[in-house]
Amino acid sequence: MQVQQLLRIAGVGVLVTVISQILTRAGREEIATMTTIAGLVIVLMMVVTLVAELLSNVQSIFGLY
Repeated sequence: MQVQQLLRIAGVGVLVTVISQILTRAGREEIATMTTIAGLVIVLMMVVTLVAELLSNVQSIFGLY
């Protein structure tokens, strides 16, 4: 399951890079920047959920409340 999450993050990165390059070459630098920022936000949301899951697992392993 964790490999799936990593592949999703990598997929979003590749997709955002391709779209950003296409937009930059088309002369739409502002939209390319916004696309990059949107991709970054999406990946950060994925990472935050993974970190929350990690902290929950650590909490349950050590019996912390």
